[in-house]
Amino acid sequence: MLKSVILIGGPQKGTRFRPLSFEVPKPLFPVAGVPMLQHHVEECAKVPNMKEILLIGFYQPNEELTRFMSSAQQEFKISIRYLQEYAALGTGGGIYHFRDQILSGGPEAFFIMNADVCSEFPLPEMLNFQKEHGESSSFVILGTTANRKQSMNYGCIVENQQTNEVLHYVEKPSTFVSDIINCGIYLFTPEIFQHIGAVFQKNQQDMLLYPYEGDEQTNGNGWHRAEAIRLEQDIFTALAGQGKLYVYKTPAIWSQIKSAGSAIYASRLYLNQYHKTHPERLATNKEGGPRISGNVYIHPTANIDPTAVLGPNVSIGTGVTIGAGVRVRESIILHGATLQDHSCVLNCIVGWDSTIGKWARVEGTPSDPNPNDPYAKIDSETLFRDGELTPSITILGCNVTIPAEVIILNSIVLPYKDLNRSFKNQIIL
Repeated sequence: MLKSVILIGGPQKGTRFRPLSFEVPKPLFPVAGVPMLQHHVEECAKVPNMKEILLIGFYQPNEELTRFMSSAQQEFKISIRYLQEYAALGTGGGIYHFRDQILSGGPEAFFIMNADVCSEFPLPEMLNFQKEHGESSSFVILGTTANRKQSMNYGCIVENQQTNEVLHYVEKPSTFVSDIINCGIYLFTPEIFQHIGAVFQKNQQDMLLYPYEGDEQTNGNGWHRAEAIRLEQDIFTALAGQGKLYVYKTPAIWSQIKSAGSAIYASRLYLNQYHKTHPERLATNKEGGPRISGNVYIHPTANIDPTAVLGPNVSIGTGVTIGAGVRVRESIILHGATLQDHSCVLNCIVGWDSTIGKWARVEGTPSDPNPNDPYAKIDSETLFRDGELTPSITILGCNVTIPAEVIILNSIVLPYKDLNRSFKNQIIL
């Protein structure tokens, strides 16, 4: 039997996702109309013999997470449990801490995936690949091709081209190493815990030898230091070249979802995939309905005037109201928002219960990968460049009110703001 583990991080993670992660844990942010995690869960549930999905993170158990888990369990008919770390333990420390839970029931293998990736999740292909490569206890990393410049922002994999064995693994190198990058989705056998355990013991010994080095947060918390283990730097780098680690390269869609701008891009990738996987989720042009161009997801509870024009790449959440003559493109409109008549929303995320006044224009700058480079990935831009706010998508936090007839350009508006004029290139606190 098989299991899946999804690493969902915690509240001090997802900082680049503010102000959206204030309202809902980042893994539950809706991408293409459903919570980010649901795409993972759905693909895991399709794998034959998949018994259980474990979510590991350090969020306090909260209502949203509980609600998501119970509805996903019913929908996908699979057990989903949340295991809460006592602190951020890193990608290896978390699974090592809960190894007994992962191994209970004796799975032959298990998937580990990061919550903030958008992917087709070729899980059955990874299983077949594992059977064909190396011995039965080999580990598989899902890889994809990036361009030379961007590959250095990711974990880089040098492979043996005949056998696909990982010969070198370098996390975010400072010079070019390889254009094959780590997608943050792995297939492990229980044997991985021996390797993580070895690192754990080494960390413990180091702490006895150098009790006060490095961490300022040691104050009696040495255990945490031994247990904080990073799969990428601590495990993969050491396993590379030992005949244990293989890379399965996928040509399919893949993107990280680090910033709010990348959520719009991920939404586009998933909406495009819905043609194959969920055609019923894509809106069509109907008599008396709004004009749809390209891929659009509309929640059935949304109330949309037939003269509105939506798309491409738009998703509209529960209870959204869209007035006459509204134009929305490349945007995510979250539940309860109101776009009043003739407003225009481009490259933007409109927060929960926000209102955009009549004839207002809310616009951002897309942070899309270069469309002419098939291997380009989305750049996780820094917020500021040369002392100025980097132009990116416009984000309205929850309960923001934009008055009529103003323009909001390339700005981030924090929650509960009532604006009274136009703004551009600003963070409005």
